[in-house]
Amino acid sequence: MGGRTHRLYVNTGSEQGVERQTLRKVSIRLLPFLILLYVIAYLDRVNFGFAALEMNSALGLSSEVFGFLSGIFFIGYLLFELPSNLILQRVGARIWIARILISWGIVVMVTAFATDALQVAVLRFALGVAEAGFFPGILLYLTYWFRERDLAKAVALLMTALSISMIVGAPVSTWILDSVHWFGMAGWRWLFILEGVPAVVLGCITYWYLTDRPENARWLMPEERTWLAGAIKQGNEQRQKLGGHTSLRSVIADRRVWHIALVYCMLVIALYGLGFWMPQVIRSLNAGLSNTSIGLVMIVPYACAGVAMIVWSRHSDHTGERRWHTAFPPIVGGIALACSGLVTSPLLAFLLLIVATMCIFCAFGPFWTLPSLFLAEVSAAAGIAVINSIGNAGGFIGPTLVGYLTQVTGSTNAGLVVIGACLALGGVCAAAVRSRRRAAEAKRNP
Repeated sequence: MGGRTHRLYVNTGSEQGVERQTLRKVSIRLLPFLILLYVIAYLDRVNFGFAALEMNSALGLSSEVFGFLSGIFFIGYLLFELPSNLILQRVGARIWIARILISWGIVVMVTAFATDALQVAVLRFALGVAEAGFFPGILLYLTYWFRERDLAKAVALLMTALSISMIVGAPVSTWILDSVHWFGMAGWRWLFILEGVPAVVLGCITYWYLTDRPENARWLMPEERTWLAGAIKQGNEQRQKLGGHTSLRSVIADRRVWHIALVYCMLVIALYGLGFWMPQVIRSLNAGLSNTSIGLVMIVPYACAGVAMIVWSRHSDHTGERRWHTAFPPIVGGIALACSGLVTSPLLAFLLLIVATMCIFCAFGPFWTLPSLFLAEVSAAAGIAVINSIGNAGGFIGPTLVGYLTQVTGSTNAGLVVIGACLALGGVCAAAVRSRRRAAEAKRNP
């Protein structure tokens, strides 16, 4: 009976039917699991901001030192990201992503036992080294399974992990701070232990759950594997014909890579400058809030951001337009973020923070389709890693800048204004990105 059903599907099913069924299977199989992994990854980065509500006073960390410690993670990440992504391409996502998860989970748990700023700095740097290559590796992995036309929605769904991690993580993290003091250990120490364990467990699951390539996917039927592998191969061949790179040297020499990396750097300055400091910003708006209350309040901007990101990215996929879908949100969000540091009304400041958070998140889905416009698979690993590595310098700049300005001025307001300006600048730079079509027209009509 199963064999007759299978033959009937092959004989009567159109290519469109195979396409629809294959994409549905791939999305259901891969995206929820990858989103879960990224939820844990982002939470293990920004839980440092929640821990700061108690850790800073316990270890005697000033605002400036905390900002530096928040950002030093990205130095280790930046230095080791490119080699990590190249290793992933060589050994496969299943093995390498599992290794990344297990190693960073261990480092997060060890952070619970730090006793001074130096130890925290070493462990934050080590966390960046351990996690290096995770996000660009996931992006590269998506290009193995999704065509260019489907990529923005897939990336947007992946990046809902950013909002999910805060929606779930903010109340859980702040509850741990207030409620978990087992064996006489402070809540902020248990925060690192309890949120590091899932990474190790999921690393072990990743090893047997992920499939490296469509050709190896036993959970797809033969005609589905054939169609998907052919569609991905055709997309790579088209990008090569339209100027796709074939070597690491050509990727690094391409000004478009550096241009897009600059845009990403501005986005990341705002993402982590706001993300690490959001708990303390909210406390400054209402000093009477408990840790748990701060976590509950933080659900609002990130829930709105998650919905907005999906809607905006679907619109980008529907219209096929990428440049302005990337550029417009950071311009609006940058203005809102800067204004949140200038207004005197706490309610208005919080509403502006919601708008800014939504706009930051909306840019990511369309943004990560830009490299695929000119990077073929042979160079995608290097190109995405280069863009992400350079861009993640913003993860050091943003929190450190806010920390310095908070130390100097005694308030987070100046930091919000500056990172808002950086975000708006990123939007302006994104508007200047030349699409593949525009570049081709320029060559034909000099």
